[in-house]
Amino acid sequence: MQEIRIPVGISSCLLGEAVRFDGGHKRDNYIIHTLGQFFHFIPFCPEVAIGLGIPRQTLRLVRVNGEVRVLGNKDHALDVTDALRASGTEQAAKHPELCGYILKSKSPSCGMERVSLYDGWSNNRPPEKKGVGQFAEVFMAARPEIPCEEEGRLGDPVLRDNFITRVFTLHRWRRMVHDEGLSAAALLDFHTRHKLLLLAHHPQSYTDLGRLLANLRHADLDTLGRDYLLILMRGLKHIASRGKNANVLQHLVGYLHNELDGGDREELARVIDDYREGRVPLIVPITLLRHHFRRHPHPYVAGQVYLEPHPPELMLRNGV
Repeated sequence: MQEIRIPVGISSCLLGEAVRFDGGHKRDNYIIHTLGQFFHFIPFCPEVAIGLGIPRQTLRLVRVNGEVRVLGNKDHALDVTDALRASGTEQAAKHPELCGYILKSKSPSCGMERVSLYDGWSNNRPPEKKGVGQFAEVFMAARPEIPCEEEGRLGDPVLRDNFITRVFTLHRWRRMVHDEGLSAAALLDFHTRHKLLLLAHHPQSYTDLGRLLANLRHADLDTLGRDYLLILMRGLKHIASRGKNANVLQHLVGYLHNELDGGDREELARVIDDYREGRVPLIVPITLLRHHFRRHPHPYVAGQVYLEPHPPELMLRNGV
C-alpha cells in the first residue's frame, strides 16, 4: 500500500452511507476494500447537500419544453435542477486536488450516462436511456481533466483498467507539479515517460502533444501545462485496444533485439500474437518483457510508465 492515498471523489452511498431516497445505501465492497487501499475517498451526496431529506421522494430527469429538469416523482412542482447544477459547480471549485471521481449510476443527480429521461409527464412512453445526472454533467464540464466513472462500469475489466490508469496518471502529474514545479525540463521528462502509454491509448494525442511541446521555449508554461494536461487526459480516455497494445509491445521488443537469441525472440513474438488474438491477457507478454528487461536493462524502457501504470496488486492487467 502506498503511503499517500490518491484523493478521489465519490457518491456517498457507494461507501455505505445511508443517504439514498429510501434511507438505504449502495455500498460497493470492491471500491471500499480494493480501491480504498490506494484512494482517499472524499464522499459527497448532492441531493442531501441541497437540503433534500432522508428518506425523500425519488427524482426524475424530465424534458419540459425542450429543457431537461430534475423533478420530484410525486410532487412535480419540486424542481431541484438549478440547485444540483450549482452544487456541481461548487464541488468542482472546492476540490482542486481530486484525481478522479466515482459516480452512482442511473442517478438523476450523479449518473454519467444512460440515465432515464422522461418526455414530460403527460404520456405513457417509456423513458429514453440517454440522460445525464445534472450534478455530474456540470462537474465533468467544469473539470474535464478529472477521470470520472460509474461504479457499475467498474465491473468491466477494460473500463476499470482505463479509469484507474487515468487516475494514477493525473496523480503523477499533480505530484510532479507539486514536487518539482512546472518547468520545461520536468514537462519533457513527464512526456517522455508516458510516450508508450499514450501510444497504446491514442497515438494522435501523442502527436498533438509533441506539436504542443515544440513551442515550449517561447510558451507561457502555465497555459501550456493546462493545455497539455487536457489533451493528455482526453487521449488516455480512449481504450487501449489489443491491437494498439500489441504494437507497443512489439516496439518494446525492439530494445531487446541485440540481446536475445532467436528462440527468445520467437517466444516473445508468439506471446504477443496470443495476446493480440485474445488468447492470453496483457499481463502475460508484460511479465515476459519485464523478465527480459531485468536481465538486459535499458534506461529508456526503465522510465516508461507503460510497464507499470498502476500498482500490480490491483491485478488490472490480468483481465484485459
